[in-house]
Amino acid sequence: MFDYKLLAALAAVIEQGGFERAAQVLGLSQSAISQRIKLLEARVGQPVLVRATPPSPTEVGRQLLNHVQQVRLLERDLQRQVPALDEEGMPERLRIALNADSLATWWAGAVGAFCAQQQVLLDLVVEDQEVGLKRMRAGEVAACLCGSERPVAGARSLPLGSMRYRALASPAFMARYFPQGFAVERLARAPAIVFGPDDFLQHRYLASLGVQEGFLHHLCPSSEGFLRMTEAGLGWGLVPERQVAEQLARGELVEICADTPIDVPLYWHHWRNGGQLLAQLTDHLRHSARQWLVPL
Repeated sequence: MFDYKLLAALAAVIEQGGFERAAQVLGLSQSAISQRIKLLEARVGQPVLVRATPPSPTEVGRQLLNHVQQVRLLERDLQRQVPALDEEGMPERLRIALNADSLATWWAGAVGAFCAQQQVLLDLVVEDQEVGLKRMRAGEVAACLCGSERPVAGARSLPLGSMRYRALASPAFMARYFPQGFAVERLARAPAIVFGPDDFLQHRYLASLGVQEGFLHHLCPSSEGFLRMTEAGLGWGLVPERQVAEQLARGELVEICADTPIDVPLYWHHWRNGGQLLAQLTDHLRHSARQWLVPL
């Protein structure tokens, strides 16, 4: 039989990124959190945490986190069926991994009404769409948006649609690097803006134009900062079409190569045994995402 106080300590350490903040969230001393983790490790016979900054789960730690995430959601279903167990109607907190561009464009509009109606608090973990599934595999989130269709063991995936990106730059940037008009052979020498080391969208775009060589680029792990840098002429970048309608209309940004968008599919992954709340959110996204995303 699991001791869920010990599992709650493990989840808090991972979710809060350390023992001190975990202790604050659970209303315990840091020493008490440490003792609970040690007791959990004694019971399973191996470490559940890698003591780093921030701490990360071991393989058995990930399995325990997977379990406690699902238990929390199933407990909510039981509380709804047995009101006496409900802790004063406290809202549920869903920890979800999603990419920064979705957060900056369509996500809030798609889930706002649902969260208000269901009294859901969101704990969002921002990851590139190519790596968000790692968070779910590690048991750190209950669901995620990512670019991979194949779900992890114990989960399901649902295709929501695609985000359309366009390769954009400022008029001043185009005049500086393409004074005679756009030329593919000059693109690798014109600095790009890349979200981070796990972002390969620019690589895919360049490959679609026949450019296989390396290219100059800035790194900017911020969706808003990415757009600001593009507007300032620091580089060209692939920006969500929905994020720049006004800038395109005003001529503040232009497409570097006419009519060459690139679509990035998004899949919603959730635990099979995630309870009614995750099932309801999944059904809500199935319908609400249609107005925001390009059909697959």
